[in-house]
Amino acid sequence: MENINSVPEMYGSLVFNDKVMKERLPKDIYKAVHACATNGTHLQLDVANTVAAVMKNWALEHGATHFTHWFQPMTGLTAEKHDSFINPQADGSVIMDFSGKELVKGEPDASSFPSGGLRATFEARGYTAWDPSSPAFIKDGTLYIPTAFASYGGEALDKKTPLLRSMEALSKEAVKVLHLLGNTEVTHVDTTVGSEQEYFLIDKEMYLKRKDLLMTGRTLIGAPAPKGQEMEDHYFGVLKPKVSEFMHDLDQELWKLGVPAKTKHNEVAPSQHELAPVFETANIAVDHNQLTMEMMKKVADKHGYACLLHEKPFEGVNGSGKHNNWSIITNTGVNLLDPGKTPDQNIQFLVFLMSTIAAVDEYADLLRVSVATAGNDHRLGANEAPPAVISIFVGDELAKVLKSIDEGTAFVSAGKTSMGLAEVLPHITKDTTDRNRTSPFAFTGNKFEFRMPGSSLSVADPNMVLNTAVAEYLSRIYDALKDVPEESRDEEVKKLLKKLLDEHKKILFNGNGYTDEWIAEAEKRGLYNLKSLPDAMPHLISDKSVDLFTKHGVFTKEELRSRYEIFLENYVKTIHIESLTMQEMVRKDFTSGLVSYMKDVTNEALKKKQLMPELKVSYETDIIGTLDEAEGEIDKALGKLSDDTHKAEAETDALKTARYYHDTILTDMDTLRASVDAAEAIIPEQYLPYPTYGELLFSLR
Repeated sequence: MENINSVPEMYGSLVFNDKVMKERLPKDIYKAVHACATNGTHLQLDVANTVAAVMKNWALEHGATHFTHWFQPMTGLTAEKHDSFINPQADGSVIMDFSGKELVKGEPDASSFPSGGLRATFEARGYTAWDPSSPAFIKDGTLYIPTAFASYGGEALDKKTPLLRSMEALSKEAVKVLHLLGNTEVTHVDTTVGSEQEYFLIDKEMYLKRKDLLMTGRTLIGAPAPKGQEMEDHYFGVLKPKVSEFMHDLDQELWKLGVPAKTKHNEVAPSQHELAPVFETANIAVDHNQLTMEMMKKVADKHGYACLLHEKPFEGVNGSGKHNNWSIITNTGVNLLDPGKTPDQNIQFLVFLMSTIAAVDEYADLLRVSVATAGNDHRLGANEAPPAVISIFVGDELAKVLKSIDEGTAFVSAGKTSMGLAEVLPHITKDTTDRNRTSPFAFTGNKFEFRMPGSSLSVADPNMVLNTAVAEYLSRIYDALKDVPEESRDEEVKKLLKKLLDEHKKILFNGNGYTDEWIAEAEKRGLYNLKSLPDAMPHLISDKSVDLFTKHGVFTKEELRSRYEIFLENYVKTIHIESLTMQEMVRKDFTSGLVSYMKDVTNEALKKKQLMPELKVSYETDIIGTLDEAEGEIDKALGKLSDDTHKAEAETDALKTARYYHDTILTDMDTLRASVDAAEAIIPEQYLPYPTYGELLFSLR
């Protein structure tokens, strides 16, 4: 095991980060790159050539032979095409070459990536453009250059581009409001994100024997194990030695890549774990989370494990999410969601707090869209995840502050009384909030924790929506206050905060989000309850959505429509593959075990009868009768699933098809699974050609 003292040297050792650039680039070139990263401008070619030469030499020193423009297409995954540094010479030798043009721009074939109609099929060309705000890194002998990805016509074909646009929109509006409040030193703000990543580890050999896990990432059949998570003995439990070794190696691989992996522990379900990083700028945090998911799978494979990132790989135990911790920080180092210690800071805090509350209330449907996937639909509303209804938890202390604003009454805190917003705003202690695990959107001291994203999701989408929605409310606040005389501004700010709270307090809820009473109450309040992706997706192309994103330059109407088409198509394809996989697994794998066991039990009963004709074989008869009945139910359910899947293939309207898969195909699959699982519970493990839940969940050593 490496000495802990080597960690500072190891951390970021494979990253062309700010420290490396300061050391290696000429001062004027370094300043130019830094300005581009800060302002979102393009590098001049002479500057790019210098950077490329230095970056290439650094990469060669670390054993790299290739480079790739690393981008995030709308599949939600990452993509890369590797080119070597070699440049053949006339004498048969090669030199290692890398130009500024190759650094800043690439031209991968875009034909196989989803575009949602943004380009014709024959228009294969796509462009990647270096994102200097996210540092390059080396992995597996290749220099990785984080890039944005766009079509020939300039439309965004990726997750990074709209995220960067939303960050710029929020910065622009936040700076205007801060200057209006007298904070004129701020010239830029960033959103910061920390994405807690949950995952399962299972034995790799067992994983390879499960057709459903291989094809879909989740188990489509499987009777529950005798023991699940009910003993509550796994959460924060002692790490098993081999799992601990995996986590140690994962930390080291991530640290080399500059990913600030901080916390690791067992999660609630058997074989489930979590990794949490330190906060970073949203753009880099998204890149690093994509790297984290990739490295989890890679390191797991080396340790004889398979890493499962599906939101609900096993029925009957907790699924996996990804808590998105979000805040806003100025270029002067101030967290705008930190309550602060002085009245003027508190006014600033309350403006940004209320902007966030109002934004989440008005654009809750778009936040729901941003986390809508076929996998996450299985998880939301279960006991390990928040409900599909979005509400905001602020904690008792902050709730009292908001109540004093709303009612104009005195605020009482920690035995002390102050006069509330009307005169002196109180100091709000950072740790007076609780982590309400049932809340989709919870204030946790100096940040908001959005708990709805699924474990396999790119967090670019929810952060893009959140950034843009908050930018919109900051824009409205600025417009409402910009013409107010300075001597009247404080009073007008207070009135505006009260007005915003009155309009949006329906989103505030500090109670148990799992109860039926809350769902009924949420409906009375007029809150959205979008239970599935087909329910949520039309909101993405609503007039309200188009107005929001086009106003702030995050999406064009055409880019929004493309994402609508892609999300629906991906949903349909996901469930279609699940349906076909389930049918094949039941017909070939499960049925062989069922028939073999019934045959052996029947033969055993006949042998007993031959030896002792007077002997009753009621036990064997009961088993055969139960399985024979189950076989009939399975055959009927299998036939219906097959027929309905064929019908679904003939549908052409994207939304209708998605709804059919949700309402009919998933229902068919649930019916088939119930019969299969009931039968599987009777069949001994040795008759099944795939590992059972008991083996999968309790095999880690």
